[in-house]
Amino acid sequence: MVEATTWLITGTSRGIGLEMTKQLLADRANTVVATCRNPEKASELHALKDSAQGTLHVVQLDVANEDSIRDSFKTVEQLLGDEGLDYLYNNAAINECNDTAFSFSSAVALRTFQVNVLGPAVIAQTYLPLLEKGRRKVIVNMSTGLASIGLDQGPKCTTYSISKAALNMLTYKQKAERPDITAVVIDPGWVKTEMGGEGAVLEPEFSVSHILKVLTSLSTKDSGKFFRYTGEEIPW
Repeated sequence: MVEATTWLITGTSRGIGLEMTKQLLADRANTVVATCRNPEKASELHALKDSAQGTLHVVQLDVANEDSIRDSFKTVEQLLGDEGLDYLYNNAAINECNDTAFSFSSAVALRTFQVNVLGPAVIAQTYLPLLEKGRRKVIVNMSTGLASIGLDQGPKCTTYSISKAALNMLTYKQKAERPDITAVVIDPGWVKTEMGGEGAVLEPEFSVSHILKVLTSLSTKDSGKFFRYTGEEIPW
């Protein structure tokens, strides 16, 4: 990467969010706002901050709590000063169980929608003023192939799948309302993280390096699209 860019990423204490923070910081031109629910426990993030020479800011943000989202915006606005956000990456998500359409719990579904759909929606609304000041103006919503009807993934992981399908539609609506903003959905693949669980095939380093290639080459004509980490489009 050559262009200096500013990123805000949710869910950075581990997994894909942590790896993305690491890879972005490898280029000193990037500024990263790494958010997570419990920064005091995010030891790996703080270790990165010690060597980042001012290009990493760790900020508390609980995606399920609107007060926390609003408070984080105030903090980030002060940290960035006159700078805007180039990339808003909604990475944080939950997947509590491998349920089905006739077995899922409404309590689990409500928690999942709060984190996976309403959280990213409110974050985008709240951070819109900083995106408007940015040069790239990109919203990235992390999804999954399980949310694609066209891929026909069967009955597994129903609650997670329908929450991500809703996130996909949110992305389309964001694109439709604001053509000046590039809003995309990306599937990182089946990654070896805590959420990925047993059987995952991709290393986080591999997935993230490919995701960044896709994201840094986006233009407004890509807005509203659903991408695999390879850059291939996924059917809705």
